[in-house]
Amino acid sequence: MIKHGWLLLAAALLAVAAQAAGPKVGSPAPDFTLENRSGGTVALSDLKGEVVLLNFWATWCPPCRQEMPLLDQIYGRYEALGFTLLGVNVEQDSNLADRFLADVPVSFPILLDPQEQVSKLYQVPAMPTTVIIDRQGTVRYIHYGFRPGDEQKVQDEVRRLLRERS
Repeated sequence: MIKHGWLLLAAALLAVAAQAAGPKVGSPAPDFTLENRSGGTVALSDLKGEVVLLNFWATWCPPCRQEMPLLDQIYGRYEALGFTLLGVNVEQDSNLADRFLADVPVSFPILLDPQEQVSKLYQVPAMPTTVIIDRQGTVRYIHYGFRPGDEQKVQDEVRRLLRERS
């Protein structure tokens, strides 16, 4: 009987840990609404039917500085095919993002998450973190950090998902 109780406790703890770990590949992407840099809002649910890449980043993150121009190239290449890239800045002070983007300009939308509500929702453990969501709203790819060459994996995944039909 004691063994059985420990097994139940272990199973319950694993279930709680799995929920705390945020969305997994194959699970629905949690919906959110965030303000963009110009004061408007963007809701993930409004982008259903498109392939969406969320990139969580911060100005203090050197790999983010390297990755942003490469992500911008991917965005420019695939935007017309039903691809949206949303950069989610996680800092409390949006002026830091503005200064960073003056130095490293991008054409994709930048959303502001100053209370880190969305990064907590997605359980972002590191900067940068990339999450790619398919046309049906399912998480299909998650990548933590950035090293040169990672952008090719991201681009391959975007291309693969764009070829899929709803």
